[in-house]
Amino acid sequence: YVALDCEMVGVGENATRSSLARVVIVDWRGKKLFDEFIAQTEPVTDYRTFVSGITEQDLQNAKMSLHTCRFMVSKILLGKILVGHGLENDLRALGIESPPWWTIRDTACYHPFMVSRNNMLLPRKLKDLVLEKLGKHIQEIGKPHNPYEDARWAINLYKTVRSDWEGYVQYMIQR
Repeated sequence: YVALDCEMVGVGENATRSSLARVVIVDWRGKKLFDEFIAQTEPVTDYRTFVSGITEQDLQNAKMSLHTCRFMVSKILLGKILVGHGLENDLRALGIESPPWWTIRDTACYHPFMVSRNNMLLPRKLKDLVLEKLGKHIQEIGKPHNPYEDARWAINLYKTVRSDWEGYVQYMIQR
């Protein structure tokens, strides 16, 4: 099991496009396996620091290309169960094809964690789930996100429902 979280910055006119800026992967115990800032190929027009935590200084010394990052992350993920919150966005930013569904544990898409509104299941924020299930305050207002903390809390959140989630996956595979 590994948990992934990415942060993006805005590029292009009006910062309408996102560009991968930092990738963090942690193991089952929350130990960092990978933590890299990504060199940008076009000018950053919005660092989104209030959310991303990324500053101009962080990216000034970034040497890793997106291509190298993609290769290294793919190698780490190979044969692993991938945990995270909103993994679709992270994988898209990495340019990595989504692994098979049975290897993904996305806490944003786990039905018991979702909220029902207007007959639709909608994802909840990681910070709300962590507070409710683990009693911890994360992503405090006015402070930027920390991808290491977000990855670590996503895997801790998964641990609280691991038995049920794995039972469901096995049921779906055997159907």
